[in-house]
Amino acid sequence: MVTVTDFVKRTAADGKEFNALMLQGEIEMILSKKSGRYYATARTCSITSTFNDLVCQSLVGKQLPGNIEKMESDPYEYRIPNSDEVVTLNYVYYYNPNPKSVEQEVFETKAAA
Repeated sequence: MVTVTDFVKRTAADGKEFNALMLQGEIEMILSKKSGRYYATARTCSITSTFNDLVCQSLVGKQLPGNIEKMESDPYEYRIPNSDEVVTLNYVYYYNPNPKSVEQEVFETKAAA
């Protein structure tokens, strides 16, 4: 499940404004490469919408089926919030409303081998 946490205004290439919903996935425990200790985090992403401000605001807190998944992308620079550090990333997160089950992943992997 993912949760709608907020919405933001964006501007399309043609200059028209639209709202994007901000989504957050389930909590994950990640092992820090620097400290060797675990920390809690959650994947986030945004999806475009056709909704006005009032509808978007009413969706905050709503849970949707699916997952936020990681996908490889062309490298790009990302400034870490509240920091002067800039890192190069080669992935993005996206919302998948129909994630594969563990069984589907296992059988597809075996079939491809």
